[in-house]
Amino acid sequence: MSVFFTTSSVTVLGVDPGSNVTGWGIVRETSGRLELVANGVLRVKGSSFSDRLSCVYHGLHAVIEEYRPEEAGVEQVFTAKNVMSAIKLAQARGAAVAACAAFHLAVQDYEPTLVKKTLTGSGRAEKEQVAFMVARLLGRSHIEGPLDTTDALAIAVCHLTLRRFRKLETLA
Repeated sequence: MSVFFTTSSVTVLGVDPGSNVTGWGIVRETSGRLELVANGVLRVKGSSFSDRLSCVYHGLHAVIEEYRPEEAGVEQVFTAKNVMSAIKLAQARGAAVAACAAFHLAVQDYEPTLVKKTLTGSGRAEKEQVAFMVARLLGRSHIEGPLDTTDALAIAVCHLTLRRFRKLETLA
């Protein structure tokens, strides 16, 4: 059985949520080829924590409005050093998911180890290894910006990779 790729494309938003810095990246896949559309970080500001969550929500809302992705991948909360850090991270993640929901985007959750394993082959890869692979997979020698940006792009690439595998499973 042969598999044919169509010329249709899909654009995905990847989000690496944080209560201080939230990374985002937009990747488009057309006929199996990945293309970097845009990426950046939201430097979260606000005098109260609710202001900071509002910054995450409104910042991602603006990104989604500008680039109009069809799907999104968001990193799951990992075990933090302390409970309060985990709670804050979960709330920032919730603001990110709410921004996606405002545009009716299907959101898929990804564990950090799955993203790393999908891109590098190791679930324990260092952030720099992930950044290197993201750049190569997107046809670049380097991705500008902090590692929060490449983490977000890694989530988008992971989403697209696993999406292809899920499609292939339905053809089998």
